[in-house]
Amino acid sequence: MSNPVLDNIVAMADELRAGADDGETLGRLPDDMAKRLRQAGLIRLLQRTKYHGYEAHPREFAEAVMKTASIYGSAGWVGGIVGVHPWQLAFADPKVQDEILAADSDTWQASPYMPAGIAVPGDGGYVLNGRWQFSSGTDHCDWIFLGAMVGGADGKPLMPPRSLHVILPRSDYRIIDGSWDVVGLRGTGSKDIVVQNAFVPDYRVMEADKVIDGTAAKEYGVTETLYKMPWSTIFPLGITAATIGICEGVLAAGIDYQRNRVGASGNVIKDDPYVLHALGESASEIDAARQQLLANVDRVWDLVDRGRDIDFATRARVRRDQVRAAWRAVRAADEIFDRAGGNALRMDNPLQRFWRDAHAGLHHAIHVSSTTYHASAMASLDVEVPQGPLRVMI
Repeated sequence: MSNPVLDNIVAMADELRAGADDGETLGRLPDDMAKRLRQAGLIRLLQRTKYHGYEAHPREFAEAVMKTASIYGSAGWVGGIVGVHPWQLAFADPKVQDEILAADSDTWQASPYMPAGIAVPGDGGYVLNGRWQFSSGTDHCDWIFLGAMVGGADGKPLMPPRSLHVILPRSDYRIIDGSWDVVGLRGTGSKDIVVQNAFVPDYRVMEADKVIDGTAAKEYGVTETLYKMPWSTIFPLGITAATIGICEGVLAAGIDYQRNRVGASGNVIKDDPYVLHALGESASEIDAARQQLLANVDRVWDLVDRGRDIDFATRARVRRDQVRAAWRAVRAADEIFDRAGGNALRMDNPLQRFWRDAHAGLHHAIHVSSTTYHASAMASLDVEVPQGPLRVMI
């Protein structure tokens, strides 16, 4: 299947590699790199055609993110996260869709969704306060999705808890420079966000439960298969695709490095059966991670396209495999890096950056395996999974 965005990414591979050091130093994507990614269309893959998006199959989105990440991890990460937001915007109130994309279809939206803020209901909307961490690519975004809890005048969450996704323009929040100083994914610029007494009108507010269970899409009469896909399939897709893509970068850099390397004992690595075994096994593991992630997306797409509701057991199984794919790829990347000798540690060796970025990717909350594996195992045994932590992000 033709994927023009993937072609665009391949065509700009040298530019991505050349800008990686600057991204590392700046702690965000260089402006020129963000501009080129914008032109490549990476962030418009899941965007409505009404706003000059591609409305692409999510497989195409994942493949483009993987390719980008295999060249420069931070660029792929930003593409994987920021690229999901036009998908959710597609079933928000049409008024806010127009506000963001009608004048400029290349307007990027940031996040995070973690409910770190308090939204107090008022006349026609909410007053929002809070501080959020990990807003990837935020310097290049003009709007943001933020998670919040509905609260009272005392600034505490109301009970029972109610979670929102609120949408704000750049003028309503501050980016905290210096809040992203990390060992991996340095170029993502995943900085803190602060909001103080911002008024958010009702039409810019989405009920988190309705986003996650698909009710929001139904309420706005969305009929396209893409926008009826489960949130728990699409939201993690870009993050895990980026992580697997980074591991593909480890593999490519590892093979390139070992091609002419001579070991400490004078042996040519190309003749070392132990390193060759590790390379072969790791390459297969990383490819298995890719194939599992993509096969899951295809499977869910086909079910949704046939009009099927995706039950909890299926969503849990998909999340289980998505998490496992990320861990499988990173563990395989470790095998490659561990056999690359001391010079692989040098900062001018691209292998170390891919390796650091891969491990940073596992630290995203979407890659926590404990509750996801637990819930999927319970569902496979026909045990009712209780409301609460076991159902978060499934």
